[in-house]
Order: sequence, then C-alpha cells, then structure tokens
Amino acid sequence: MDFIDTHLHLIYREKLGYGWTSGIPPLATGDFTLDDFAALTKGQGVTGALFMEVGVDDADYQTEARFVAGLVRQGGLLGQIASCRPEEDAGFDDWLDECEGLHVHGFRRILHVMSDELSQTPTFRRNLAKIGARGWAFDICMLARQLPLALDLARACPDQTLVLDHCGVPDIAGGGFADWATAMTKLAALPHVHVKLSGISAYCAPGTAGLATLKPWVDHVLTAFGPGRVVWGSDWPVVNLGIGLPDWIALTRDLLANLSIAEQGQIAQGNARRVYRV
Repeated sequence: MDFIDTHLHLIYREKLGYGWTSGIPPLATGDFTLDDFAALTKGQGVTGALFMEVGVDDADYQTEARFVAGLVRQGGLLGQIASCRPEEDAGFDDWLDECEGLHVHGFRRILHVMSDELSQTPTFRRNLAKIGARGWAFDICMLARQLPLALDLARACPDQTLVLDHCGVPDIAGGGFADWATAMTKLAALPHVHVKLSGISAYCAPGTAGLATLKPWVDHVLTAFGPGRVVWGSDWPVVNLGIGLPDWIALTRDLLANLSIAEQGQIAQGNARRVYRV
C-alpha cells in the first residue's frame, strides 16, 4: 500500500508566524521541514505529498502559499492545499487567480476556530462555489459538534467537491460515538462529500491509540462513505500529539487490512489523485 499524503503540514518559523502552536508544547518550538518529513517516511511507502495549509498567522496565509509553491518547484511536493478567506469578497477573486500559478490543488479555511456562523453566510457560500467552478476541492475542518453545520454547507454547495478533514474530529476519548456516527452518515449521503482518514490518533485518551480503539470509528467511516470517497493524510507534525507518523502509517495498514487490494489503493492514493487532480 503506497500512500499519497494529502495532509502534510510544514513549519518554517523564520519564514512565517504560527501563533496557534504556542500553547502546544510538542509543536511550540523548532521547525518541521520537508527534509524532516522525508527522513521520517523513508521506506514507509509514502510516494508523494500535498502540503496542507497550517493556519499561519492571518497576515501570512498568502505568503505561505507563495513559499510552498517554491518547494513544489524544487520537486519536494506534488502541490498544495492553500488557505483562503471565502467570507471576504475583497481580493478573493484575485487570490484565486494568483493560485492558478502556485501549484494549488485545493483550498481550506479552518472553521473550528471561527464562529459557527462563518460558513453559513451567503458570501462564504458564493465564494466557495467559485472554488468549485475552477475544479478545486475544498477541505472542511470542523469539530464533531459542528458537523450539522458542515451538512448545511454541503447541501448548499452541491457542485463543490468537499473533503471532511480528520474523520470529522470525533471525541474518541470521550466516547462520543453515536451523535458523530449519525452526522457522518448524513454527510456520506451526499456524493460530493469525501472524508480524510487523518489526525484521529490525537483524539484518543493517552496510551489508547491502537487498532482496538480506532477500528470501530474507522469502520463506520468506511461503511458510510465507502472506499471510493476516503483519502489518507498524515497530519504531520500534529500527529505527534497522538502516536507519531511512522506508527500512524503502520496503524493505517492494520485498519485497512480487511479491504481488497484495490480498495486499499483507492484510499492510499487513487482517490487523492482524483479529488485533488494530482
């Protein structure tokens, strides 16, 4: 099972600001570079990666995309999923135009740190439709309690390819399975919504992120969405808050072991190639 990583974060503190990391000791200091990622994944079957915007300080989000475009040109990445501000009309079209030349394969606006109303506004949805019209996917990053908002957004934007990050951020440690599962089933009923198998080891109680704990949650995702609408991501270096990248790769293989080789290939890289036009 060879992977395309659709959720690689990189941190270069001399280039950009990462204020959100200050309260998270494993991420608060030091860089997490492309060379670091390459060393961690050597021999692990990761054949390529898309950079995922990292929630840099607001003034830096366009600078981040321009910087990462340079890394793509150097051959270290397949492309990037860039940040955007669909809630603002001013400059939005110009940013999309510029991103045509920045090796962008999709966009994300982190919503779990914003007001619940942000994604529900006409401006946000109108601009989201512009992303879809250009053939780009949009990643939804919301907490489990916000999944009804994700459903409203998805229903309002039926022509926009959507990817729900981190399996909808389930409260695995708190045992919040029932409401999460119901919401995920409703989202999966919409054929333009996909889901990303990423990040979930960090949502487990300390020391419990293994096959036995995660299998029921992942099995529900696979049943609801089917192997044809699941993409894989490392969420590195945030995955260090869970089990770390090498162990997450190994655990992914175990979680998908009961699928056919063809289905494993869809999740590992086939769906990523289609959804993000890699």
